[in-house]
Formats: sequence, C-alpha cells, structure tokens
Amino acid sequence: MSLDLNKKVVTVRPDQSIATKQNLPYYVGISTATAGAVGLSMNLVVIPPGGSPKAHYHKDFETAIYLLKGRVETRFGENLKESVINEEGDFVFIPPGVPHKPVNLSDTEPALAIVSRNDPNEHENVVPYEP
Repeated sequence: MSLDLNKKVVTVRPDQSIATKQNLPYYVGISTATAGAVGLSMNLVVIPPGGSPKAHYHKDFETAIYLLKGRVETRFGENLKESVINEEGDFVFIPPGVPHKPVNLSDTEPALAIVSRNDPNEHENVVPYEP
C-alpha cells in the first residue's frame, strides 16, 4: 500500500439516533456517508430495556459486535431455534445470511454495542426474516 498524504482523518460524533430497518436506536458512526469509508461501517446500537429488534439477516456481509454494556441473548439460525447469551466485554461474529434477533435480557437497563460490518452502506443490505 502506498502513502496518500492528501487524505484526512475523519471524526464522527453523532448527536442523534436514526431509525433502522431492525427497529432500534442506531448512532451512525463510520460509513460512506459520514466518513467516505469504502469497505466498512461502525455504529453504536442501543437495545432498550427488555427490547429486541425485528428478526433479520445481513445480505452478503459479515458483522462483528463488541458488547459494551448489558446481557443480550441472540436467537439465530433456522426459525431462530439456536441461542447464545453474551455479556459486557464479549466479541460476537455473525456470518453473512444468518438470521438473528438479539434480545436485551434486562428490564431496567439498555444494552449498548459497537457494531462493525464490511459494508460501508450496510443499512441497504438488511433483510427482514420471518421465522
């Protein structure tokens, strides 16, 4: 890789959440639109107390998650029959095309996670899943 001294470091400080296809508060961090990214996105997702997004999968891209706060059960696979519980400090990997539905296990505290994908326009590739 060669040096490119004409490019700049970009800081993104989102001040409000957006509505997503998954029906969760989402703070857009790094994307094509915010930073000119061409191969990845990174955002902050908030799962409200007792909340859960709609079941979905991500077409053609991988998802990496770092759980900052909370306990989350992720139901996944065919008819969401499989399950894994993650806690603060866990890294989670979801391959492309795997249906999933995270559930915040707390009734009083939000769960917070950093979500990164190898798609800079990742919202366009979210596909609803009906088990």
